[in-house]
Amino acid sequence: MTPKTFPFPLETVRRMEARTPTPFHVYDAAGILRRAKALDDAFSWSPGFRNYFAVKATPNPAVLELLKGAGSGADCSSMAELALAERAGLRGEDVMFTSNDTPAAEFAAAARMGAILNLDDLEHVEFARKALGGRLPELMCARLNPGRAKEGNAIIGKPEEAKYGFTPEQMFEGYHAMKELGVKRFGIHAMVASNERKPEYFAETARIVFTLLAQLSRTLGIEFEFVDLGGGIGIPYRPDEDEVDLAAVSAGVKREMENVLVKNGFKPPRLCMECGRAITGPCGWLLSRVLHVKDTYKKYAGLDACMANLMRPAIYGAYHHVTVFGKENAPADEVYDVTGSLCENNDKFAIDRPLPHLEPGDLVAIHDAGAHGHAMGFNYNGKLRSAEWLVMPDGEPRLIRRAETLDDLFATLVPPIRTGEGETR
Repeated sequence: MTPKTFPFPLETVRRMEARTPTPFHVYDAAGILRRAKALDDAFSWSPGFRNYFAVKATPNPAVLELLKGAGSGADCSSMAELALAERAGLRGEDVMFTSNDTPAAEFAAAARMGAILNLDDLEHVEFARKALGGRLPELMCARLNPGRAKEGNAIIGKPEEAKYGFTPEQMFEGYHAMKELGVKRFGIHAMVASNERKPEYFAETARIVFTLLAQLSRTLGIEFEFVDLGGGIGIPYRPDEDEVDLAAVSAGVKREMENVLVKNGFKPPRLCMECGRAITGPCGWLLSRVLHVKDTYKKYAGLDACMANLMRPAIYGAYHHVTVFGKENAPADEVYDVTGSLCENNDKFAIDRPLPHLEPGDLVAIHDAGAHGHAMGFNYNGKLRSAEWLVMPDGEPRLIRRAETLDDLFATLVPPIRTGEGETR
């Protein structure tokens, strides 16, 4: 069981709401740091273990700076994410560039930062060489897609149907080409799950990667400096779910490293991961107020937020718990669809959800929105991106992104439309 509680006093919410009306996202810095430390502690047996936080989960430099202070690197997948990492003070091998269908300019930008290039396709070896002026960096990595050798995952899908990565056979050709082109240091990567909660799944992935590493080393005469086991560690979105047992995840990976590599004479590579959701997901909430309560064929609670603020329920049918402030202990004896105002019928945060009696003005917290929440926002119907707050370990709320304005939204029009709204709201 995982209790779904909001960790800050109502007075803190009122202070934030006075500056940025709902909806807005709020993150718990202390909780983020606790979760980052828990992952590091679980893998403390592996010298040099490091999590490269998946920037796509919560792309805000304030969050990246917080995690940098805790020893995390950054896993980036685009030009914008590289820029965010750099602004947070992360450069060089603090950054992993894990991209797919990558433009030449992004390979070049990552290389200028000294980031570790993690290739997604055999063709990218030559493409990256040309993008970088004919020379590959000293350290390179490639992403494995194990195909039918690995069971699928609900979000990413079956590996053989996923767009990501090299086949095992292509890995031999790819690393041979990298070696011939002057690459001297090597890593290997696999990311085959998203929001996976079974510890053994990660041990199975490790066994596949370690086995291929051994085969590549023997065949090509190269030593692997690190293994990146990707991210994908899930979180308990539902109250009746438990946290993933990180100790069990770690123990399974350690067992496979010893059985596949150490017992066969291979030097243990440095381990790293790219967890995002597991670090920030449970430490973020979307705060919103009820605008309307509609009673037709069903009861609908319409919020001032919409799926432009949190689209996971709409695109995945994902569950996010809803807490009504001041009614936490009231009986959940009415059933609602909790909706937004977009002109799409899937704009729903919850369907047939038992909740306390709702009224216009009620403040609600939508839980576990700290990853892939604000990050996946959009502007359909002209909806404006909401503010983000980070409550620091001392309890002080810090505004880390102001709310978007109509002037922001229209700034790219040619000629631009000016509304006179100004820079804040």
